[in-house]
Amino acid sequence: MTAVPPEHRSGFVSFVGRPNAGKSTLTNALVGQKIVITSDKPQTTRTVVRGIVHRPDAQLVLVDTPGLHRPRTLLGERLNDLVMTTWAEVDVVAVCFPSDQRIGPGDRFIVGELAKIKRTTKIAIATKTDLAAPDRIGEHLLDIAALGTEVGIDWAEIVPVSAVGDDQVGLLADLLVAQLPPGPPLYPDGDLTDAPEEILAAELIREAALDGVRDELPHSIAVVVEEMGLRADRPEDKPLLDIHASLYVERTSQKGIVIGHRGARLKDVGKRARLQIEALLGTPVYLNLHVKVAPDWQRDPRQLRKLGF
Repeated sequence: MTAVPPEHRSGFVSFVGRPNAGKSTLTNALVGQKIVITSDKPQTTRTVVRGIVHRPDAQLVLVDTPGLHRPRTLLGERLNDLVMTTWAEVDVVAVCFPSDQRIGPGDRFIVGELAKIKRTTKIAIATKTDLAAPDRIGEHLLDIAALGTEVGIDWAEIVPVSAVGDDQVGLLADLLVAQLPPGPPLYPDGDLTDAPEEILAAELIREAALDGVRDELPHSIAVVVEEMGLRADRPEDKPLLDIHASLYVERTSQKGIVIGHRGARLKDVGKRARLQIEALLGTPVYLNLHVKVAPDWQRDPRQLRKLGF
C-alpha cells in the first residue's frame, strides 16, 4: 500500500449550473473516462453520480447534480431538493456558465440560491470555450464576476475551460484541489465512481434512448434495470453479463416512438447502450430491453418511488 504524503488533500466538489451547461462532460474529462451520461437534451442528469479523480497529492470526488430549474412537476421538485442538499454537504461548489450563451435568468436563479449557502467555497467555470471567440470569453468572464458581486458571492476562482477541447482541464483540477482540506483518500485507488453498476447501466441505456428522439420525449423516459448478473453456465475466461431493463414512458404514443418501425429504433438503442456498458464494465453484455407505459409518472408519487426517485 502506497504511503499517503502528509500534504495530501481530499474532498467533495459539486458541479452545478442550469441544464445543459456542460457539467457532465466536465466530470468525464476530469475523471478521464465516461462515467456520467451526456446529451444535447436539457435535464439529462437525474442522479448524483460521484466521479473520483486520483492524484499523488489529492483525491477529488466530483458530485454531478441535476441542473437546477424552476420545477413544473413533482420529479422536478425532488431533483431541486437533491441539488440544494448536496451544496450544503460538499467542500466546493463550482458553477458552470456556458461561454456560447449569455448569462440569463436561469443562471441568476441558481447563483441567487447558492448565495444562501454561506460556508461552502464557490468557484465559477466558463465552460464550452471552444464554442466562443476570445473577445466573447473575456466579456463572459467579466459578466460572471459582476453577477457574483451583485448577489454577494466572492468567487474563489473564475476559470475558462473547454472539456471537449481538453483546454485548461488540468488547471481546473489544480485549482479545485487547492480548495480542499488536508486528508487521506476517501475511496480505494482505482475506483472511478461509487455509483452501483445497475445505476450506471440504466443511465447509459437512457442516454442511448434520448439520442435522436423528439424534443417532447426526454423528460418522459425512465430506465430501471430489473435484473443484472453474470450468466451461470459460462467459463470464467468467457463471462457474459445478462442485463434485463425496462424503459418507462408516460403515454402509449411515446412507446411507439421509442420502439420505432418494426422495433428498429429500440434495437439501435440496445446496440449502442450495450457497447457503452461493455466499455465501462469491461465485460461482454447481453442486453434485453422492454418498453412499458407508466401514465404521468413524473407527477405520481407512487410511480416516482417505483422508478427510484
